[in-house]
Parts: sequence; C-alpha cells; structure tokens
Amino acid sequence: MAVIDKILILKFIKFGIVGFSGMIVDFGVTYLLKEKAGLNKFLSNSAGFVLAATNNYIWNRLWTFHSTSQDIPVEYLSFFTISLIGLGINNLTIYILADRLKWNFYVSKIFATAIVMLWNFSMNLLFTFG
Repeated sequence: MAVIDKILILKFIKFGIVGFSGMIVDFGVTYLLKEKAGLNKFLSNSAGFVLAATNNYIWNRLWTFHSTSQDIPVEYLSFFTISLIGLGINNLTIYILADRLKWNFYVSKIFATAIVMLWNFSMNLLFTFG
C-alpha cells in the first residue's frame, strides 16, 4: 500500500473519530432541544449540527489535518460552508426517511450522518485543508 494511501486512510480514521465526538454533540443537543425543550425537529437538528460542525472544525484543524494556515476565518468559513451543504443533505435525508418513508427519526439521523461524513471528508480534504 502506498504511503499516500496510508496517510489518507489515517486521516479518514481521525476524521471519523472527530466526527464521532461531533455526533455526540449533535445528538445530545438535538435530543435536548427536540425532546426536552419541545422545539421543531429540524430546528433542533440544525442547532445540533452547527455546534458539532464547530467542534469538528477545531479538532480537524488541529489533529486530523494539522493545518498551519494563518487565515483561520477563511478556513473556518470553507469548513462551515461544506458543513452547511452537509446539513442540507442531512435534513433532506431525514425528511425522506423519517417523514416520507416513516423510519424512526434517530435511525434516519444515523443514516444521514454516514452520508454527510463521506461528503464532509472529501470536500474538506479537497478544499478546506487541501
């Protein structure tokens, strides 16, 4: 296996670990806002996703991609824009699975999270930290 392949696999694993920490933030905030505060599921999902994206940016910048860019606002904006597109993919997937196909909301959210992880990794590798 080529060195570049090993580095890419290691970055993907680290991205997954960071993503798991973000998923805990995302699901925790979503659950609290939806179930405890009684807010709309899409608003709750969006708030959880935004907080998780910020958590993920910090950890991916420092640990996964070892970014040394001094232009943190531009880098964060790129990361956040990709995350917002991911949020759209996430909400659309939940809408299709939970509302249209009547899957359980949280099962739908897990499926949506997997799709968005692939989107976020590839786009951030190419554009934010590339």
